[in-house]
Amino acid sequence: ARSLFIQTQDTPNPNSLKFIPGKEVLESRTMEFSTPAAAFCSPLARQLFRIEGVKSVFFGPDFITITKESEDLDWNLLKPDIYATIMDFFASGLPIVTEEAPRTDTAASEEDDEVVLMIKELLDTRIR
Repeated sequence: ARSLFIQTQDTPNPNSLKFIPGKEVLESRTMEFSTPAAAFCSPLARQLFRIEGVKSVFFGPDFITITKESEDLDWNLLKPDIYATIMDFFASGLPIVTEEAPRTDTAASEEDDEVVLMIKELLDTRIR
């Protein structure tokens, strides 16, 4: 099942690395997930956010760009988990993006103050 050969490519941002799985990611569009809560519609993005140090995930037509939280994190420590997550995901046959709507009970609303927003994000990312 692990026959996927993933190439990496540097980006202008040293904290971002492009992963090229050699398979279609998103046919003809791009999607960016800047928080784990934003990744509600992508099982792959949700799994990538579970890797400690992943700050954001970007899907292109045939690549996945991962941005790490800080320059202090070594790509050599993050890459094995990212490779394994991407390979396992493609082997699973699950859709990269679903049409799932966000859960509205913890969706951020304009009346929420910063503490409430943080609690809602924690509920979405850690509890669920």
